Amino acid sequence: MSEKKFASQADLEEKRVSFDKLSDHAYAYTAEGDPNTGIVVGDEAAMVIDTQATPVMAQDVIQRIRAVTAIPIKYVVLSHYHAVRVLGASAYQPEHVIASRDTYDLIVERGDADMKSEIERFPRLFRAVESVPGLTWPTLVFEKRLTLWLGKLQVEIMQLGRGHTKGDTVVWLPQEKILFSGDLVEYGATPYTGDAYLSEWPATLDAIAALQPGKLVPGRGASLMNPKDVKAGLDGTRAFITEMFAAVKSAG
Repeated sequence: MSEKKFASQADLEEKRVSFDKLSDHAYAYTAEGDPNTGIVVGDEAAMVIDTQATPVMAQDVIQRIRAVTAIPIKYVVLSHYHAVRVLGASAYQPEHVIASRDTYDLIVERGDADMKSEIERFPRLFRAVESVPGLTWPTLVFEKRLTLWLGKLQVEIMQLGRGHTKGDTVVWLPQEKILFSGDLVEYGATPYTGDAYLSEWPATLDAIAALQPGKLVPGRGASLMNPKDVKAGLDGTRAFITEMFAAVKSAG
């Protein structure tokens, strides 16, 4: 009997990359539903939110950053622990890899297993997987909220609640009303719920909405460039989560 393969192993088509300018301080690297990377450019330091899946794949992000700024990339923020989000971190040579305490705990608990599983399920998303040096370990771990100032630019790194995982972290630029949501919000893509807290996720979306973002970079899908599109991204994610939770409850 032949070994059964994941359907995603047949996903081999390369996606078209966009590098969107949200403001003088914020950019988004998106690729038609593949995992997104956010970029924050301060006065003397830059930050990357989610890294791409391998150091080789991260080089394309770095090349695009270098087209707009020469300042050092000092910070990498992990929106959560999934391998496809974190294993490219070494390419940026950051001074700090930032994660929530809950994300750190998940790396300890499940990091190895998740890395093996995701590499098997999504071979296209782990191009040049041999360039991955191993698990990405945070060097700066916070609980609930961390404020950084990149020169005059205020950056809030926050846990607003559980949803996609227990460690979900958003990056918020309050002066510019720009939010990087990780996989708490997905646009035109189906959220993965293997680590999810379905009953709590809608309240976390409410907390995102309460910030009133003018622009939002979701975990997957196009950058949401105005409040109407932000609302569509939040509503679409909420609808999927609530309908799935209702179906699971009724089946129970």
